[in-house]
Amino acid sequence: MDCYKNLYILGTSHISKDSIKQVDSFISDNKPDIVAIELDKRRFYAMLNESKLSIKDVFQMGIKAFLINLIGAYVEKKLGNIVGVKPGSEMRKAIELAKKNNLKLSLIDQDISITMKKLSKAITIGVVFKFIWEIIRAIVLRKSDIEVFDIRKVPSKKVLDNILGKVKKTYPGIHKVLIEERNEVMAKNLYKVMNKYKDKKIFAVVGAGHESEIINILKGIEA
Repeated sequence: MDCYKNLYILGTSHISKDSIKQVDSFISDNKPDIVAIELDKRRFYAMLNESKLSIKDVFQMGIKAFLINLIGAYVEKKLGNIVGVKPGSEMRKAIELAKKNNLKLSLIDQDISITMKKLSKAITIGVVFKFIWEIIRAIVLRKSDIEVFDIRKVPSKKVLDNILGKVKKTYPGIHKVLIEERNEVMAKNLYKVMNKYKDKKIFAVVGAGHESEIINILKGIEA
């Protein structure tokens, strides 16, 4: 967990029991005034209602983006089944405790439709072939540049830096859309909340891959 001024930011794994416990412990022990989460309005309501993408969403995103989202959700669900945690449970816990304790809730992520449209453009034929080759290397040739880690826990900073560095080098367009641009959006949204409620304690829950860079961006804004 990182701290900057009146902000406490926790990097989580979306399928980790440890992350759920950390969210629970911080809110229970530190009594923040505001809980900020890595969700936009669409994903927030979809999570609360456990709803799936509609035909309208498919047309708004585009077929390619829809398929990407479908595959990503499937993989995350399968990994969640392995560890016995429903994907996004730490976010659900944050929402539940915010409601229970009458805390303000702030949604800080970029609209999912914007992210998916940009992601769709970033995934070119060349990217698809690179991705297929990476799968062949990992499964058939037993070669991978990613260090093995326990999916039940939040990866260490070393492992995260390795993974993100690999993604940035191999898939720069995807890294820009999923990581860099969203870090900027979340940092700016957090900056607004921090300045609006300067005397309030803010607790932000984001994926571990976003935590450090969001703090760096916040510090850069005021530099």
